[in-house]
Amino acid sequence: MNRAERIWAAMPVPAILIDAADRIAEVNAAAEDFLGTSEKSLRGAPIFDRVFIDAPIDGALARMRRDRAPLYANAVEVGGGQAPPETCNLSIAPVPGLEGHILVMLSPRQVAGRLGKAGEPRNAARAAIGMAEMLAHEIKNPLAGITGAAQLLSMGLDPEGVALTDLIVAESRRIVALLDQVEQFGNLAPPRRRAVNLHTMLDRARNSAALGAAAQMRIEPRYDPSLPAAWIDSDQMQQAVLNLMRNAAEAAGPGGGTIVLRSFYDAGLRLRRPDGSGRALPLQIEVIDDGPGIAADMLDGIFDPFVSGRENGTGLGLALVSRIVADHEGLVSVDSRPGRTAFRISLPAAPETALRDPTPQEVR
Repeated sequence: MNRAERIWAAMPVPAILIDAADRIAEVNAAAEDFLGTSEKSLRGAPIFDRVFIDAPIDGALARMRRDRAPLYANAVEVGGGQAPPETCNLSIAPVPGLEGHILVMLSPRQVAGRLGKAGEPRNAARAAIGMAEMLAHEIKNPLAGITGAAQLLSMGLDPEGVALTDLIVAESRRIVALLDQVEQFGNLAPPRRRAVNLHTMLDRARNSAALGAAAQMRIEPRYDPSLPAAWIDSDQMQQAVLNLMRNAAEAAGPGGGTIVLRSFYDAGLRLRRPDGSGRALPLQIEVIDDGPGIAADMLDGIFDPFVSGRENGTGLGLALVSRIVADHEGLVSVDSRPGRTAFRISLPAAPETALRDPTPQEVR
């Protein structure tokens, strides 16, 4: 056994090598244990016939072979054989020197449930902020009294005392602003979807960001003009895109940087529903920035409420994006490294009936 074979056999995580025809070429010992079957029975079989992966990665494999770029996916249910699926993080990359071959590595996560399902980020987020939403209104009342009392006290104080009361007022207002965000998150109405031109919505978001949250950034649109209409609530999706652009601007800091607002079509991307049926998500929006990137230890929970990599960050902006996209039966993902962070929103196209009847429809 040579060195490469020893390393392959000793890998502690399940690893599967896929050939250019998406068939299983090799699996290591950990993958045999994970899938509950031998390499001999797996070799040559179509990967998606023998391994259940609850994520729309089949359409991404062609792009990966073309672009020679790795793909990472967190909290994906993976299974095979008779064992129930387990929640895993996936690392998928083309193999240099083996034309068309792709290596899939699984890192099982021992957690209850899968936060990455399209419908569950919304439920997880609601559970996480449920108590905060309930308390927000009650906390605002005493804060208003504290602010008023501090302003009255400042009238009879020396400059040093006034500085302290100003601090009380400023911090009270900051807490109220945070509570407003919590209430906004909890009170978001179901989307009223209709056929929408994505580029009209993106241009509104771009113009708004250029005058406000991303004024120090250079915003570059790269649109595919052939895209069909999307099936979305335009106002809510604009809010989601604005949140991503604001996030990019805050990461860049006062020195600014570049945001690329990109749209394109991917016919191979589908969302697998819990009942086994699929839904096409061909319309892609990417918000790409050239900032410092997201720390690796933050990526796993980046869409969870109150998770923030910035000092004084609330961690609600990306959680709100996740909820809006989930409400639209879409997907949101992130790929980040220093110098390039790309958030991608995948959305359904408008059905033919909606193109004939533009009346908004509320989705519950």
